[in-house]
Amino acid sequence: MNRRTLLTAPASTAAAASLPTPASATEATDAKDVMSATAPHLSSARAQLAALRRGEITARSLLDQLLEHHAKANPGINAVVTLDAEGARAAADNADRHLTEAGTTLGPLHGLPMTVKDALETQGMRTTCGSTDLTDHVPDQDAGVVALLRAAGALVIGKTNVPTMCQDIQTSNPIFGKTKNPFDQTKTAGGSSGGPAAAVAAGLTPLEVGSDLAGSLRLPAAYCGVHALRTSRGASPIVPTRGHIPRPPGWLTSSDMITLGPIARTAADLDVLLDVIAAPSLADGAAWKIRLPAPKLTSVSQYRVGIWADDAYCRVDSATRALLDQVAGLARSAGASIDDSSRPVDFAESDRLFQRLMYATASASATDAAFAADIEAAAAIPADDPSSFYLRSRTMRHRDWCRADEDRHKLRAKWADYFTRHDILITPATPTAAVDDQTDLPVPHRYITVDGEKRSYFDQTSWLNLAGPVGLPSIIVPAGKTPDGLPLAIQIIGPYLADRTLIAAAKHLARLLPAPIAPLLSL
Repeated sequence: MNRRTLLTAPASTAAAASLPTPASATEATDAKDVMSATAPHLSSARAQLAALRRGEITARSLLDQLLEHHAKANPGINAVVTLDAEGARAAADNADRHLTEAGTTLGPLHGLPMTVKDALETQGMRTTCGSTDLTDHVPDQDAGVVALLRAAGALVIGKTNVPTMCQDIQTSNPIFGKTKNPFDQTKTAGGSSGGPAAAVAAGLTPLEVGSDLAGSLRLPAAYCGVHALRTSRGASPIVPTRGHIPRPPGWLTSSDMITLGPIARTAADLDVLLDVIAAPSLADGAAWKIRLPAPKLTSVSQYRVGIWADDAYCRVDSATRALLDQVAGLARSAGASIDDSSRPVDFAESDRLFQRLMYATASASATDAAFAADIEAAAAIPADDPSSFYLRSRTMRHRDWCRADEDRHKLRAKWADYFTRHDILITPATPTAAVDDQTDLPVPHRYITVDGEKRSYFDQTSWLNLAGPVGLPSIIVPAGKTPDGLPLAIQIIGPYLADRTLIAAAKHLARLLPAPIAPLLSL
């Protein structure tokens, strides 16, 4: 395979050593666009881009330092699984040559080295989505979002790990193996964007693009202590999804609930990437542009904040509940209006609808034989059988789907009404911090533990699924840590198309919240 080096990731037994703290550890530093002199590759994306534009560092020098860091840090966590070092160096040299000769940048991401999720097709670079059926798949064109990155001047240097066909909330597959949590290698990095989130946390890339259907973007961000934005989705997504697998290579459509969004070490860096990737599809670009509303509020004191700290449908652990209580107190002390009693929707009703729609959309790419077998099984299974809900949702008639879609729009209307009285809603991101990695266990045998109680494995994403069926933007904001040193995070949900408002809210809250922590890595 031309110019493509595959990385292996044996478990590291070296003693844990602290990474240098990124220059982007606080929004105040990030806002100054100051790049670390000792570890420029660990600086914020904004700082790296500013230094590249000012000629303080060349794209080639930045890339070489990043590749040196990869060699030390990646083997212990196995986040980056395909690396095109030769192609990246050629692209970096081209970026430097263009800046010297033309005196202008290639675009807003000029010379910035980035990885992308191995579910997004990359022209000339192997894209497997962790499936042995795609072991040798080398796309002949970029996914829509990857094309936007390249057009903006980014250097796509490699691919980050995913579970097989993105169908797990932990990250492991038979081609590349397991991605480990950069804070504790016995814990999961989450999934399906486990590789992207771990890579950002570990300083292996300043930015990433993840995908999110059932928390696949936000769960790993929460577990790995980084920021992530699930972007708004209406009839169409605001970030192009063509070229995203598990829809088979060559498909032009995607799930009606999936979104793509940025992952970064700071909220400000989410804005940098959102500026580039929020764009209409190629077919629509001639007619319209996407212009997301700018945030109107300038301080926490102006916010009308809803707090949904816990719920009987999906109880959170004591550390998570304490964090939500702390967030509410800090926001109230800063002058925000706090409502911790109103609820936009019924949690159980919303989650059940989400699951029905998710199972239905996931059936689109099943083989004819497999889907015929599902139809037969659904017809034969008793209504009270545990598998009945899944099979009947997966094989629902079109009329039933139309009714479920009507229920979705009614749910959207409830959220819209809630946001006439609230600017944002803060919830837990997950019931706990990162859970034990269980990739060696069959899914039916997996579970999580919440304050000593065994709970469903899939409870990990229940809070994240609130935004899923209704296409609302949702941001993960890391805040503090557990007594064991694992990152904690909150989720902020906002009105449809209020993506920039959420990023602004995250920036404002970052000045109040416990600071995010940097991981310990085996180097």
